[in-house]
Amino acid sequence: MLTEFFAESELILIWGSNPIASNLHFWTRAQEAKRRGARLIAIDPYRSLTAEKCHQHIALRPGTDGALALGMMNVLITEDLLDHAYIADHTLGFEQLKARALTYPPARVAQICGIDEQTIIDLARLYGATRKAAIRMNYGLQRVRGGGNAVRAIACLPSLTGAWRERAGGALLSSSGWTPVNSHALQRPDLMPGWPSQPRVINMNAIGDALLHPGDAGFGPKIEAVIVYNSNPVAVAPDSARVAAGFAREDLFTIVLEHFQTDTADYADLLLPATTQLEHLDLHKSYGHTHVMVNLPAIEPVGDAGPNTEIFRGIARHMNLQEPALFESDESVAANALRWDDPVFEGVDWESLKRTGWAKLNLLDAPFANGGFRTPSGKCEFFSERLAQQGLDPIPDYLPPHESADGDPELAARYPLAMISPPARNFLNSTFVNVESLRSTEGEPHIDIHPSDAAQRQVLDGDLVRIFNDRGSMQARARVTDRAREGLVVGLSIWWKKLAPDGCNANQVTSQALTDLGGSATFYDCLVEVERV
Repeated sequence: MLTEFFAESELILIWGSNPIASNLHFWTRAQEAKRRGARLIAIDPYRSLTAEKCHQHIALRPGTDGALALGMMNVLITEDLLDHAYIADHTLGFEQLKARALTYPPARVAQICGIDEQTIIDLARLYGATRKAAIRMNYGLQRVRGGGNAVRAIACLPSLTGAWRERAGGALLSSSGWTPVNSHALQRPDLMPGWPSQPRVINMNAIGDALLHPGDAGFGPKIEAVIVYNSNPVAVAPDSARVAAGFAREDLFTIVLEHFQTDTADYADLLLPATTQLEHLDLHKSYGHTHVMVNLPAIEPVGDAGPNTEIFRGIARHMNLQEPALFESDESVAANALRWDDPVFEGVDWESLKRTGWAKLNLLDAPFANGGFRTPSGKCEFFSERLAQQGLDPIPDYLPPHESADGDPELAARYPLAMISPPARNFLNSTFVNVESLRSTEGEPHIDIHPSDAAQRQVLDGDLVRIFNDRGSMQARARVTDRAREGLVVGLSIWWKKLAPDGCNANQVTSQALTDLGGSATFYDCLVEVERV
């Protein structure tokens, strides 16, 4: 659904998201809906700033969102809170989904999620009875083993109740797919004869292992050179000790394009000054709304700074490469980056966008009111034939986290606390940690721990504690609070390691394991123990 119409919703489930910290333009719409009488429910293991402002907070165990969605389906189906016409006309595989959902009665789901059975029943009944019911998902619920299946399960809910019929109903995770990108012009697969198998692609979530491995074993030949831009992997990639060890290799030639001396820049053999957004041309689509924007430079590049694109053009020149595409100007790249002939750009082209600065995509208010899903069938596919062909489960299911009592009982016995590390309010991941005023507001790395868990470990509020597992450890100041549910510790992140007192951050303990779909990171699928320093 489109962000602006959340203001008209009657029920908003804010699922795995803390928009006060990371999505303010959505939060203003949610607040408007709340003033109009909408009910806001936060589904999150942690009582975040957003959860505190909602009417209800459902604090489930980390990584159990898929089970909760299936439990809601169970109630919707058994109590017949369904839009049968929408299901018949605009979905595929309802009978298979029904069979799966019936294996997740509320009693079972309550045990998995660590919440009351009645909470699940009441949530499903409220959702099923509310015509303008909207779901705002975010990345938090994906960062576990079963994250892909969880998102699939949640995304099925509006099709079961027909919430897509209303412009104030449905679900939103990312709106970036609405912008028609000219992928061929940007990626030029015609210049890569072996595409997509060549050139090789290395998942950044496994960059620690990839850099340390001498060659092959899933990573191909030994990596001998790295260029890092628009990223700070030594701080933000999982299993940080291995990442740092990889970048520390004497035989690895590392180039970093940066504005600041980040943790990764400290490992650079060659550090080149990159321009900021104020100094270069860019084109932006969004994952939170449905506009495209042009970023015109406000000032000339400062000093020797240059756009990333110009640095790569310079590399191509000095390598005596001749392909014209390697020397295409920023203006030309931006002008060809989108498919301007798509109907969503009616009346808009590159020149008009430069004049106005922004353009709203021409979309229906309720894009899926009559189906039209971006699937081979054009329907909401509860059963996905494409997943079946990949040997994957074609029906959404719940997969327990890699690191949990269900996923690895032996590990859970040694490290009984789950840890998540969502962004602190003043840091968007690691982007603003270098700003002294924001760092001063955060004070120092801290971790929230439930009173009962703290008491078992003789941890008092304000104690310096060590958070550790087999991968590493970090130190933080303990805040004893019931904002963290029992069995959970929350380390608001991500600090640059060199700006933390012990030179470590939360990624010392996170793992390189990947999600079930999409090969994404599992930052919130992490077991630890805590002790006083």
